[in-house]
Amino acid sequence: MGNCCVTPEGSGRGKKPKEPKQKKEKKPNPFSIEYNRSAPAGPKLVVLREPTGRDIAARYELGGELGRGEFGVTYLCTERATGDAFACKSISKKKLRTAVDIEDVRREVEIMRHLPKHPNIVTLRDTYEDDNAVHIVMELCEGGELFDRIVARGHYTERAAALVTRTIVEVVQMCHKHGVMHRDLKPENFLFANKKETAALKTIDFGLSVFFTPGERFTEIVGSPYYMAPEVLKRNYGPEIDVWSAGVILYILLCGVPPFWAETEQGVAQAIIRSAIDFKRDPWPRVSDNAKDLVKGMLNPDPRRRLNAQQVLDHPWLQNIKKAPNVNLGETVKARLQQFSVMNKFKKHALRVIAEHLSVEEVAGIKDMFEKMDLNKDNMINFDELKLGLHKLGHQMADADVQILMDAVSCHTRPLPLSLPLLPCLLKHPSNFSKKK
Repeated sequence: MGNCCVTPEGSGRGKKPKEPKQKKEKKPNPFSIEYNRSAPAGPKLVVLREPTGRDIAARYELGGELGRGEFGVTYLCTERATGDAFACKSISKKKLRTAVDIEDVRREVEIMRHLPKHPNIVTLRDTYEDDNAVHIVMELCEGGELFDRIVARGHYTERAAALVTRTIVEVVQMCHKHGVMHRDLKPENFLFANKKETAALKTIDFGLSVFFTPGERFTEIVGSPYYMAPEVLKRNYGPEIDVWSAGVILYILLCGVPPFWAETEQGVAQAIIRSAIDFKRDPWPRVSDNAKDLVKGMLNPDPRRRLNAQQVLDHPWLQNIKKAPNVNLGETVKARLQQFSVMNKFKKHALRVIAEHLSVEEVAGIKDMFEKMDLNKDNMINFDELKLGLHKLGHQMADADVQILMDAVSCHTRPLPLSLPLLPCLLKHPSNFSKKK
């Protein structure tokens, strides 16, 4: 711990006055060309076809981190000539370990180039590739995440949910019209362009998207668990999965919780396969029959009978948005949305801690550490298992501190499994997950 007591000036006889504290140097951006000029040994890896150029620093200055995904880190990016701000997704080539990884990045750029300009899709500006990384420069969205905007509003209604749903499904329709399946629609992938009340809602991430042709089937399981369609889990799917994901978002918008929930990913998958939709909990009795009918049509487990994007947009609930109830859905829904948003932010924070503090070797040992603690092999760690595991690993912690770690991963919502990615950063850096977070 640092010294919390400061000696008053002139009170320390015979002691040299303290040197003025040196200003801490600003941490350089890891993808700055000046900072990281050394090229990896061996043959050069080429990812992009026809990038804008090699030297991103000649035109843009990369600044602070805005967000982080599995492969890429998004930074604030300023055009030197104009001072205009953009977002730059930088992907280290060290992370691209397989041909599939490389193809995924290449395809993401090609899809963004392929899609026509649309008011609700983030615009691609430039692409760069040097020896160390791929840089994707895009329109900057500064208006915040979808759920945060909803929670900040004093009055949240069914009509507001309808407006958001129409925007999301219009994006789906445009993608499908141009032969693109998104495969990862979720609230976190939608940001507002700016902080104005009239700001456009934009989809920002095509990292899992693919080109498709009519009738083509896919088998790869991708996406985020809550939003996966049953046919994804069965490894036989097409573009209908995007309507399902949009239907899950609609359900959450109307009641604040996912339609298919469990404490483990396996449990979530089983709930999705069962596809039993709950319309009994609050506020569903107050939601209009038209809205519930659209949810059912979008979450039909049979993709052949599920509504397509055009049918969703033609549905009476979206055709008559001005007639949709403008009655407040209640503080309970807003509170649930806020909790859901907090949970997602915690996961992002955990990923950042892992990336900043753990070496490749430490990350590789995560599974072994988890399995040693998970005594009953249920893929979850309870309080007693965590306490015993910490003791075996040489961490002597009071019960109150162990409970803080448990509370951190529960994200102040229903208990969640203490999952593999979170465990090591909790053990190594528990101060990052105090109750104040």
